[in-house]
Amino acid sequence: MPMRERLWVALDVETLKDAEGLLERLAGLPERIGAKIGSQLFTAAGPAAVETVLKRGFSVFLDLKFHDIPNTVAGAVREATRAGVTMLNVHAAGGTAMMRAAAEAATKAATDFGVARPICIGVTVLTSLDRKGLAEIGVTGNVEAHVLRLADLAREAGLDGCVASPQEIGLLRRALGPKWLIVTPGIRMEAAAVGGAGGLGEDQVRIATPSAAIRAGADAIVVGRPITAAPDPHAAAAAILREIAR
Repeated sequence: MPMRERLWVALDVETLKDAEGLLERLAGLPERIGAKIGSQLFTAAGPAAVETVLKRGFSVFLDLKFHDIPNTVAGAVREATRAGVTMLNVHAAGGTAMMRAAAEAATKAATDFGVARPICIGVTVLTSLDRKGLAEIGVTGNVEAHVLRLADLAREAGLDGCVASPQEIGLLRRALGPKWLIVTPGIRMEAAAVGGAGGLGEDQVRIATPSAAIRAGADAIVVGRPITAAPDPHAAAAAILREIAR
């Protein structure tokens, strides 16, 4: 399933007013970008956040990482599809049955409501986790092997792609082919990305620059603080779009 937007800006802000202000500053970019609505904004503003972003002409990536029993996840995906989101995600760790329920619910809801089917992707391993973090929750082996295992399950379940850190892009692209969508968070600019965690990347340990992620094979990147915390978010986003184009 093709994706028009290569850049998604994370609207990880406290209020809908903050989100509106940020979107206003991002208007008029030379290429179409999308907006990611995560747990913080959705908890603060609810479905109104989706409506607001869509009214301003941005596509929505609903980043709520659904992880529940299959029937509950199917219901959530149905409502997200009804709302008109372009992309949504579920936790691949929820298992094949849950992911299959999500994929099937998206297809059926799109037909029922006469809207485009959202891209459904699986979250593999959060960018805040490394091998030590996985070991704490009982996952043995390295991060790359676990990411690949979950992504393979997601494909078998009928999802369209996965979320993965910059470090696993090449592995996934080789194993799952060119049609598998890879969406990559953990994007930092050069000064913050060198040497891994630190600075703006203090809560994400598997990070890379925009150009490195795209060069490795990511279809799209999700960028938060390098844009939202910049003095001029429009200029920051434009610079990243130029970097992607190169």
